[in-house]
Amino acid sequence: MCSIIGYCGPVTDLDAFQAGFQRTVSRGPDDSRVVKAGEGLLGFHRLAIMGLTPEGMQPFGLEDSYAVCNGEIYGFEKLKGELTGKGYTFQSGSDCEILLPLYREYGVDMFAMLDAEFACILYDGQTGEFIAARDPIGIRPLYYGRDSRGTIIFASEPKNLLGLTDKIMPFPPGHYYKDGKFVCYHDIAKTTHFCYDELEILCRNIREKLTAAVDKRLVADAKVGFLLSGGLDSSLVCAIAAKRSKTPIRTFAIGMDTDAIDLKYARQVANYIGSDHREIIITKEDVLSSLETVVELLGTYDITTIRASMGMYLICKAIHEQTDVRVLLTGEISDELFGYKYTDFAPSAAAFQEESAKRVRELHMYDVLRADRCISVNSLEARVPFGDLDFVEYVMSIAPEKKLNTYHKGKYLLRKAFEGDWLPESILWREKAAFSDAVGHSLVDDLKEYAEAQYTDGEFEARRQKYGHARPFTKESLLYREIFEKYYPGQSDMVVDFWMPNRSWEGCNVDDPSARVLANYGESGV
Repeated sequence: MCSIIGYCGPVTDLDAFQAGFQRTVSRGPDDSRVVKAGEGLLGFHRLAIMGLTPEGMQPFGLEDSYAVCNGEIYGFEKLKGELTGKGYTFQSGSDCEILLPLYREYGVDMFAMLDAEFACILYDGQTGEFIAARDPIGIRPLYYGRDSRGTIIFASEPKNLLGLTDKIMPFPPGHYYKDGKFVCYHDIAKTTHFCYDELEILCRNIREKLTAAVDKRLVADAKVGFLLSGGLDSSLVCAIAAKRSKTPIRTFAIGMDTDAIDLKYARQVANYIGSDHREIIITKEDVLSSLETVVELLGTYDITTIRASMGMYLICKAIHEQTDVRVLLTGEISDELFGYKYTDFAPSAAAFQEESAKRVRELHMYDVLRADRCISVNSLEARVPFGDLDFVEYVMSIAPEKKLNTYHKGKYLLRKAFEGDWLPESILWREKAAFSDAVGHSLVDDLKEYAEAQYTDGEFEARRQKYGHARPFTKESLLYREIFEKYYPGQSDMVVDFWMPNRSWEGCNVDDPSARVLANYGESGV
């Protein structure tokens, strides 16, 4: 990951700007630079992944224009070749160096051309204008606010903007900012027509598109590793990569010292695919002592996000401290496409599709945010094959009737697509368990027990009433909200609400986000 910031006009408080920018140096510890862009400033903290030479350092310049980008542009070599043919020259092997020439040639239409996960800020020296944009899913973070004069400021994380603005909001995915307006260039969750192909064709396309998504994310000049929980999604990513790699891939799993559920399954997958596998064991003390750190680095009060981040933060911390891996492939974004345990309760195919679209549009505030922050705070880069634009658009276009759990097995299409020698049958058809539960049921139980001890019933009721937006509804949620407010006072609107099952569906009106409370949890947690 890298960190970017853009102050799009005269800076009112340079010390506050510098202090804010410095808060995310862990995203890019290799080098830092700030340049004057017109009347404003552009800043960049670098984590060198592609084009490792000094020439790959940003901001990139083209005559009197500048650009900063936190991103990976897949297939950039072809675009670079076309731009070279138009007379542009390049100094580095960095994929992001193509952005300014692309803007010169295509203007804001360039953003829809990119197969990328990115957040970028451009300064057009010819017009004196700042332009910003974010990828359609929001895999790379970007936030904005306005200073006391109304000047807009963009940055990778909310913590960059503290002290510079009164209100911090996420930059909407799939949008660019120009002429004072946010314009949608790609709504990836919007489906104009559905695909009703036969099962065999659907599964072949799913397999081929996911395989291609993993392939393109293996390209890096830095060392690559894989998070392997033993669940379906991360196991498939690892299995595909293992088949494509000439040497054993490096996989990492985490579990509680008392009741880790997924470690044994991750071990089975690692043995099957022949990976160089490492296990990280954590304790109750590790979890509770890291809680405030995790809430602060996440910038959220959401229960699901925080629970799942405990294990992810700790495994990434260990990878950073103990290995030379700098890029991690993960299994996020499968659930939003193929279904959660709670979407088994969807009352209709249309309701399933509507829920899926809602979740995809909100991912940047929840699971994608979790993966970005837990990985980047440890100076690593996340890559998310299930978030590949071509793959997401295809799965979203599959007729929702075919994605409903009418097969008595969640994510049937994805499982069926990888029948064969990809994974052990017991892994391929294993029931889903949420990551926070699978690290060990005790992880969530310890957090809930700790929260219960912080408040009497009367204190809980009185203190939760202070919050009008996303009011805490359990002691655990109140604990997280109070830690959040300590670091991001009055900024709860950055997150739309709690990530919970759809309470309007029968069987889903629950007060805990864990699938353990659902009637269909079954054998997920064994």
